[in-house]
Amino acid sequence: MEDKKAILIPGGVYHVYNRANGSEQVFLNKGNYAFFLEKYQKYITPFTETFCYCLMPNHFHFLIRIKDVKEVDEVIDLSNSRSIQGFKKLEGIEKQAQRSAYLSRQFSHLFNSYVQAFNKQHGRKGSLLMHPYKRKRVNDINYLRNLIVYIHRNPVEAHLVNNLHDWKFSSYRAFTSNEPFTVRKEAVIEAFGGESNFINCHESYPSRVWNP
Repeated sequence: MEDKKAILIPGGVYHVYNRANGSEQVFLNKGNYAFFLEKYQKYITPFTETFCYCLMPNHFHFLIRIKDVKEVDEVIDLSNSRSIQGFKKLEGIEKQAQRSAYLSRQFSHLFNSYVQAFNKQHGRKGSLLMHPYKRKRVNDINYLRNLIVYIHRNPVEAHLVNNLHDWKFSSYRAFTSNEPFTVRKEAVIEAFGGESNFINCHESYPSRVWNP
């Protein structure tokens, strides 16, 4: 069974995604998209590396890697945490649990801050996003490559644009231009064996993405 509530841990790679409740839309104008990414930078980027993303009118996708323990702990203050019975092993388990709780809570802060602002702007009340948000651990390089292509191609498959370059609310253009997006461009291109194969995999979809 697909794990859509994977625990976030340092060093892990995750597909994080969610959608609007019912037939509502998450983003109604360009300002909404920009504000969501601004909040993402504030709450999520301090402890993650972003491989790719795509914001759609009624849902969104992020493919991220949680930074290593040392880098995460520089963001999280664990100095006041209490050890359990003084045993180092249990203390380590406690800190691991604190890290996971913090990481998940940051996503909640992102979503809550966005929804509050969205509701105020558009005169609505109540929840906007499905709860809980979905996150799936990615352990396979082939799956990761296919997932990157799938995420980037969302606007084309939904017939919102004809060309991947035309959708302004995804990271695709960061890999084929000099536009300043905060993504791990080098790592992603390397995973595809070069920029030409990266582009070919996106354009030849839905044929097999990876052809060693």
